[in-house]
Amino acid sequence: MKSQEQLIDKPPLPSRWGFSVCSGILGWVLDAFTFFILIFVVDALAKNFHVDKAAIIWSITVTLATRPVGAFLFGSLADRFGRRRPLIGCVLFFSVFTALTPFAPSYSVFLLYRALYGIGMGGYWGIGASLVMETSPQRWRGLFSGIMQGGYSLGYLLAAVAMRTIEPRFGWRWMFLVALIIAGVVALLTVLAPEPAAWKKNRAASFAAILRTPLQYKKEFLYLVLFMTVLTCLSHGTQDLYPDFLKSAHGFSTIVVSNLTILYNVGAILGCLAMGHISERFGRRNSIMLALVISALSIPAWAFGSSLVVLALGAFFMQFGVQGVFGVIPAHLNELSPDRVRSLFPGVVYQLGMLFGAPSVGIVFALRNKMGYPWALTSFEVCTIVVLFILCGFGPERRARDLSGS
Repeated sequence: MKSQEQLIDKPPLPSRWGFSVCSGILGWVLDAFTFFILIFVVDALAKNFHVDKAAIIWSITVTLATRPVGAFLFGSLADRFGRRRPLIGCVLFFSVFTALTPFAPSYSVFLLYRALYGIGMGGYWGIGASLVMETSPQRWRGLFSGIMQGGYSLGYLLAAVAMRTIEPRFGWRWMFLVALIIAGVVALLTVLAPEPAAWKKNRAASFAAILRTPLQYKKEFLYLVLFMTVLTCLSHGTQDLYPDFLKSAHGFSTIVVSNLTILYNVGAILGCLAMGHISERFGRRNSIMLALVISALSIPAWAFGSSLVVLALGAFFMQFGVQGVFGVIPAHLNELSPDRVRSLFPGVVYQLGMLFGAPSVGIVFALRNKMGYPWALTSFEVCTIVVLFILCGFGPERRARDLSGS
């Protein structure tokens, strides 16, 4: 007779659950890739649409604003009709509007495309994370959580690689078009993937039942939105202005900054993998707090390093810790989400946190004008880490919860 652990670990379709995991992870890599390629071609887009760079950067805000809408729409569809078809529809949706972006006939249409793209982009995380968490064996859930979240940093790296390889040879528009090829691979993998048994078991009878469920978990929802908002501040506060800090405060060249960016994104990927994996043994909250300690210890070298080597080490371990926290998030949010809305609930929580935490960049920049870059970065991140430590220390955890539906 098989033990309870063996029964829990057994995937619904052992020969095909890998397709589910691969499609969920690769789709998140594509999600990040399509977002960051715009950042690399801001000048080309501004010239193409005859607008200032600020107008192109504004489109990023438009994209961020529509992401929660996508999480709500596609998450509801995934909880009602299954993970596979909405995931395919979502990835094709945002990939098509990515491909259309450089061919918009005017700036107004360009903004519309980016708003629609944001809906598709925002819809993906909730479905992809639930598909990966529900179909992977429980003993590997933390590892796959880290792999999936590390896919975002990998997408950033691939966008940087595309800028050095695709753009010089084929032109900047092809950076947007290549997304369609990857989207086709994700769609094929998803077609081959099994529908999670957990969704079949917990399928809601109607959309009304889906919408009622989050209202029954208001305290959990508000706590997780607050947690993700502060976590977004941690991430944006350490990443977004750091290249500018390296240039303006230390005078490093664009090439040096680019290489450092690649280095600390490697640290981010390794942090996701390591913390996601150890969270299966030491717990989600303990692993998150360990990652926060690593980030805190990195601050002196990260913000006040006097040489390139020290700054590089500080940046590497800072992102190892910051993204190490994120590596636990797919598993943690899915385990804390109600069974009936495991695509909608964590997806909306994640995207609302991203939206509410976005102004953190402006806050850090304003602090820079008053106290200088090193102390602005330090003060903001110390406060953020302390708040996260408190939220996580007193927060809930449901590690090893059965998500298989068996």
